[in-house]
Amino acid sequence: MKISKLTDSISLQRSVEQANVDHLTTVRQVIEDVQKNGDKALFAYTEKWDGAKLTSLKVTQNEIDEAFESFDGQLIQDLEEAATNIRAFHSKQSRQNIDFPLAKNSYIKYQITALDSVGLYVPGGTAAYPSSVLMNAIPALVAGVERVVIVSPPSKEGKLPASVLVAAKIAGVTEIYKVGGAQAIAALAYGTDSIPAVDKITGPGNSYVALAKREVFGKVAIDMIAGPSEIAVIADETAYADEVASDLLAQAEHDRFACSILITTSESLAEQVALEVEKQLKQLPREEIARASIENFGHIYVAESLEQAIDAVNELAPEHLEIITKNAEAVAEQVKHAGAIFIGRFSSEAVGDYFAGTNHVLPTNSTAKFSSGLCVDDFLKKTSVVYYSEEMWKEQYPKIARLARMEQLEGHARSVESRSWNKGDLN
Repeated sequence: MKISKLTDSISLQRSVEQANVDHLTTVRQVIEDVQKNGDKALFAYTEKWDGAKLTSLKVTQNEIDEAFESFDGQLIQDLEEAATNIRAFHSKQSRQNIDFPLAKNSYIKYQITALDSVGLYVPGGTAAYPSSVLMNAIPALVAGVERVVIVSPPSKEGKLPASVLVAAKIAGVTEIYKVGGAQAIAALAYGTDSIPAVDKITGPGNSYVALAKREVFGKVAIDMIAGPSEIAVIADETAYADEVASDLLAQAEHDRFACSILITTSESLAEQVALEVEKQLKQLPREEIARASIENFGHIYVAESLEQAIDAVNELAPEHLEIITKNAEAVAEQVKHAGAIFIGRFSSEAVGDYFAGTNHVLPTNSTAKFSSGLCVDDFLKKTSVVYYSEEMWKEQYPKIARLARMEQLEGHARSVESRSWNKGDLN
């Protein structure tokens, strides 16, 4: 890994179009084709890009049950316990209506209701991600969404990974479709004969998926434009080089465009981590992907002080931030911008990815400055409710009418006055 002094030039920025400048053109063509040809387009793209010639897109209940029955029992227990943790954490996020009583038997209210339907994208391709099933589905179900749909790309044999189907069963989702990529996003947004449209799409994916989500935003809601994964680690001389290196590589193995950054106050640690990364890379099953990530987007920065390191992290606003220093909890309190923070050497990022209960669908590309990770609120909407009694109206309509006329909106003024015009109630 490259080592340099920490300067103001540090950045996480990687465009979702970075992998290929032609991706956006392809995505727009796919969306248009799905809108026009529906299932026919889905079958064609699934055969073209996934190598699967399907006759039906929907996963049957029998397929789900068979996957569950044949799956490793210990892994089922682990997934169930992870689901319990995720459900417990997200249940604390549930919100109730907020009532504001007013004078004269009147009130206003903030009414909280769940979305009717959501589509959850579960990535496929180079790996299976049952954890993404739990992280997307459980908050939606906790929120009270009635229709939760999963889409995921199939194998050449026309199947979804057993782990994905098992996680779906554990989460409580039975509507699952064998389709991925931009075509899956288009189907969720516009609907086809097989896949009714949804109101919101969540979940991470490759650059085609990210661009497709951006294109359909407005027709449906989306959670975020999630780019390749990233991690920043703040470490001092108390950190162990082999542990830091393994955490950097944990992100690098996700994607060639993943970004792994270490900011340390110790030149010695920087040098040791660089050596450890190279050593561990050679032993990593996904070495080719991780090496491309490390060589192009990995970096070690040596900071003059812990304060400088914290300032840099707040500017970076990374998706994941690990803090492995003395008084790590105190350091964490000074961090304003990060998708998720992991404190201490025993809280590696993978703990949050799978088991702790927090959500791993997080903002990337420094968008943690203004956005948050997936939560129950993402599956709720808020409606303002107003009830004015006649007594309240009589007291306040002249004020409202004056404000409307101030803005030269005579119709608004007349509307509020009309409640009793020519009815003998005005005094």
